[in-house]
Amino acid sequence: MPFTLHIKNMVCHRCKMVVQAELEKLDLQPMVVELGTVRLAGDQLSQAQRQSVSEALQAVGFELIDDRKSRLIESIKNIVIQQVHHTSEPSRHKLSELIASSLHYDYPYLSRLFAEVEGITIEQFSILQKIERVKELLVYDERSLGQIAFDMGYSSTAHLSAQFKKTTGLTPSQFKALQHKPRKPLDNLTDPSGNLPNF
Repeated sequence: MPFTLHIKNMVCHRCKMVVQAELEKLDLQPMVVELGTVRLAGDQLSQAQRQSVSEALQAVGFELIDDRKSRLIESIKNIVIQQVHHTSEPSRHKLSELIASSLHYDYPYLSRLFAEVEGITIEQFSILQKIERVKELLVYDERSLGQIAFDMGYSSTAHLSAQFKKTTGLTPSQFKALQHKPRKPLDNLTDPSGNLPNF
């Protein structure tokens, strides 16, 4: 049964090659190496193996993430994605209240943890998700920008347009006019530099 290691700072394809090489030096054969995670075949690592992996990764600038923290990060992402992409109307509660009550942790702790692991804040992650949802709705071309702004919980069309431009470099109308409308996978919307990326 494969199990997963979560690795901090593993954010590029070169990083994947370095991590894979380090694991192979320790006679561990990764089944899948993705950004931020490695799936290994077999049972869990022994404590000694885990320590060896941790030391080897730290020597090349990476860090194993504790399972509990990884689960919390994934839970936060899932709550945001659920709210943005799969809920028909905006929540009456602030996102921070929703996350804290769902996970039974203080929001400041969750916020620090998320920023430390992901390199952006929960709020920035939420904005990136919202902009991807707006892109999707613009591509469908079934609603006006005003209706999209209302449905997404923005205070005004101007607020949505300003955030869209700041995040993508384009206004919503410029995006709609593009021949090819670039979109991103929902689980790939963080940027380790802490900046909000363009497409």
